[in-house]
Amino acid sequence: MLADKRILLIIGGGIAAFKSLDLIRRLRERGASVVPVITKAGQEFVTPLSASGLAAEKVYTDLFDLTDEAEMGHIELSRSADLVVVAPATADLLGKMAGGLANDLASTLLMATDKRVLVAPAMNVRMWEHPACQRNVATLKADGVLFAGPNEGAMACGEFGPGRMAEPLEIVAEVEAALADGPMTGKHVLVTSGPTHEPIDPVRYIANRSSGAQGSAIAAALVALGADVTFVTGPADVPPPAGVKAVAVETAREMLEAVEAALPADAGIFAAAVADWRVASESGSKIKKDGSGALPVLEFAENPDILAQVSQMKKGRPGLVVGFAAETDDVIAHATAKRARKGCDWIVANDVSPETGIMGGSENAVTVISVEGAEAWPRMGKDEVARKLAARVAEALAP
Repeated sequence: MLADKRILLIIGGGIAAFKSLDLIRRLRERGASVVPVITKAGQEFVTPLSASGLAAEKVYTDLFDLTDEAEMGHIELSRSADLVVVAPATADLLGKMAGGLANDLASTLLMATDKRVLVAPAMNVRMWEHPACQRNVATLKADGVLFAGPNEGAMACGEFGPGRMAEPLEIVAEVEAALADGPMTGKHVLVTSGPTHEPIDPVRYIANRSSGAQGSAIAAALVALGADVTFVTGPADVPPPAGVKAVAVETAREMLEAVEAALPADAGIFAAAVADWRVASESGSKIKKDGSGALPVLEFAENPDILAQVSQMKKGRPGLVVGFAAETDDVIAHATAKRARKGCDWIVANDVSPETGIMGGSENAVTVISVEGAEAWPRMGKDEVARKLAARVAEALAP
């Protein structure tokens, strides 16, 4: 199943590193080639000679190797693999990945890669359960990073709980799943995300509190199912996930242009919180107070309705159009009316009243409204909502 697949295996510094040697053997048994990268801490547990002997490949350890870096070795390593696997993925490596740090070969490879990444965490139970580690895990999942484990059991330190690295055969199964053709393979999905910024003058703009977290998580979940994703994003707090074609925009009109350029698509998921209005006459200079106490008068113009325009296209309409409705009262009634008015297939409705903590938060509670009716989902993490919605989209597009 893994014949001719190339795995870049990053071995972190933990006692579980000894399992990575068996992982190399198991992957090669299935036809994969494995290129090991061992961190400085990892070399305290396994030797480059052992990994090289099992992999029958050169082992890489140093970011500043003159021979390799003369040919931009870290870039080539990161791009030539079909999948990057981190096992064991220590708390330090997870933190570097989540924070975008790149101060050694392993972290630089992870920043430079354009391939999917699978991590197998391994650490003490208290470290795994620490809020900082869990924040990093949530960030990585939203970025589209895949996880194998961790398992629960006895630790080398004598404690018991979650934090044990998954067994080599479990990781192999996750590698096979990651490299298999998913249910969305061959499908092009357009996803919009984040807020739009509508300028008032060169230093001020109209915006909303959307972080872009839900849209980014949806794009990552679709990529995980094999979809080709065009990700049109406003100036969001959350970066685009790995594996998407990202198109950055600022305003609603720019977003519409990017959406039209991305079509045709098999499905369109419009999760962006697009501003309804813009200032009709943007000032070319900063608007100044004149000391009179008079307030500037701003005249507004209605922004294009991207969801309605795509939903009502006579030619080239995606087979499935999904909109979002962020409401603060009468959520189901307003969202149901919106679906009928816009002409989309589904509306994903949620209550974004300040007391819910949903807008800008890590969780969501949605109701999916379609011609069949309304289906309320329990409150869950935004990455879980994304995976569930992506699975529904895959089912709807299945032949």
